[in-house]
Amino acid sequence: MPERTFTPEEANAALAEVRPLVERMVAARSVLLDAQRRQAELVARVASNGGGLTPPDVAAAAAEVQQTTAQLVAVLEELERLGVQVKDLDRGLVDFPCAHRGRVVLLCWELGEDEVAFWHGADEGYAGRKPLPLD
Repeated sequence: MPERTFTPEEANAALAEVRPLVERMVAARSVLLDAQRRQAELVARVASNGGGLTPPDVAAAAAEVQQTTAQLVAVLEELERLGVQVKDLDRGLVDFPCAHRGRVVLLCWELGEDEVAFWHGADEGYAGRKPLPLD
């Protein structure tokens, strides 16, 4: 059993705090992917002939990746502290563990949805989403 479980009402109430964190997570993930792509391009240019790169170019790219990674990790740690399980960084998909009839099910929410309105078994994943209320 997870440390924290939520009722559907508690999960929806938690969205006031969770939604902005998930928005930050998705944004940081996007920035990180772009920064990693730029860094990889710089590394490829350095490996070929340097292409007019300066050490500050390479250092700035590495610093951006490091800083954005730290921001993303901080958001993930905060969501974990709240008891929320992150399922997809790019889509902003999270689950709230819920005790139901002696087993753990997951209340499922995705960025852009107005409320927590779906659930699925712990072994079903997103494809097994069913509308609330719990049966």
